[in-house]
Amino acid sequence: MNRFLTTILFLLAFSSISLGQGKGKQPNIILVFMDDLGYGDLGVTGALDYHTPVLDRMANNGIRFTNFLVPQAVCSASRAALLTGTYPNRMGISGAFMPNAGVGLAPEEETLAEMLKSKGYATQIIGKWHLGNEPEFLPTKQGFDAYYGIPYSNDMWPVGFDGKPAKTDSYVAKYPVLPLLQIKGGQARPDTVMKINNLEDQAVLTEKYTRQAVDFINNNRKKPFFLYLAHSMTHVPIAASKKFRGTSEQGLFGDVMQEIDDSMGQILKSLKDNGISDNTIVIFTSDNGPWLNFGNHNGSSGGFREGKGASWEGGQRVPCIISWPNKIKEGRINNNLTSSMDIYATIAELSNFKGQKNQIDGISFLDQISDSNAPAHRQSMYYYYNKNDLEAVRYKNWKLVFPHRSRSYEGILPDNDGFGGKYNEHEIKEMELYDLRRDPSERYNVIEQNPEILKVLLGIAEEARNDLGDNLTKSEGKNRRPLGRIK
Repeated sequence: MNRFLTTILFLLAFSSISLGQGKGKQPNIILVFMDDLGYGDLGVTGALDYHTPVLDRMANNGIRFTNFLVPQAVCSASRAALLTGTYPNRMGISGAFMPNAGVGLAPEEETLAEMLKSKGYATQIIGKWHLGNEPEFLPTKQGFDAYYGIPYSNDMWPVGFDGKPAKTDSYVAKYPVLPLLQIKGGQARPDTVMKINNLEDQAVLTEKYTRQAVDFINNNRKKPFFLYLAHSMTHVPIAASKKFRGTSEQGLFGDVMQEIDDSMGQILKSLKDNGISDNTIVIFTSDNGPWLNFGNHNGSSGGFREGKGASWEGGQRVPCIISWPNKIKEGRINNNLTSSMDIYATIAELSNFKGQKNQIDGISFLDQISDSNAPAHRQSMYYYYNKNDLEAVRYKNWKLVFPHRSRSYEGILPDNDGFGGKYNEHEIKEMELYDLRRDPSERYNVIEQNPEILKVLLGIAEEARNDLGDNLTKSEGKNRRPLGRIK
């Protein structure tokens, strides 16, 4: 056999191994995206008074990422980044879209679903979309064969914090009734499965999503599939089904988490029952940190500073667990800097997808799944918030925070039992530098001791401003794309 033919056969064999195909079958992919789940909200990360044994086993038998960041600590922006592998502000996306706002993820953006559909995958989203609720922006316009879920956050409804219809002078009274939608293959417009009018209606969402997920797995067991399960919980208002109410010592939040864990158990069981668990990648993560001013109805940032809506680690560092029995033979901890944007790039490499039309910001960590000694590929990260404010940048374990005003949960008590407390405002007046290796809670400014590190981080910030812009320094940026708008 000549050397050229030997090389070709080796590359073909390596390609099959890298895809985890074994007999040539592409791996199934399940991506579970929680809402407002904090870093400390799993048993394996220190949760108290409730139990998540299924997720803990996933972590102990798979890979748990401890330095995993979303690029913006808020709903729509975080979801857009996950599905496209791109900083949301590059796509003109920030914050959380309101119902019927006339904006959404631009049709020109390429999603995970479109990528995998081009590779022959069946694709479905179950749960929260929140990337535009008008017909032009619905999931079936972005590569999903079918959709079952709510179009935006579950607090965007004309109901008060007490679960009763909103009073006419309430700001939520303007919202339309929250629908549970379904779009089956080939439908042009969604059907309304039910109208969500009260907390009892909210309480059945996790159960309904889980049943839909199991049905999808059963119906697609003989072909590769991509399931995006975006839970409505633990975004307030939280609610658990009757089966789980009162089952934890932590109250309703603990009950909700135990139902989520049971949901994961049902999904993993369906994979096993269908004989496809070994060849299925299951990714579990969250869109941002906890909404801390809701007190006992929200979770824990695990000791990191602040929570949802802030560029401190508590807002953007979230749990991430990956299970793939074909490739991950024993449990591992990965402490490398990674991001939810990197999931897109990883799956693109896994599926040998090379047809990307747009610039992405994700970096594949595929080799880190199979090789515990693989080096970290992501060295830096931008922390944007608001419309396009560059509030911080990261280089390895170093984080430079720029002058800005931000939401704060510190120095003020939260409310409880479904009601949200007030926010404080925190102002950073001068640049601050943190060594996250020694100070993960960002309490000790060491900028005067590290002039060389400061220089590196300022260089990264300049790259960010040239590329994406920065409202705080009135930088336009050269490579931003337009937000999707109804024409």
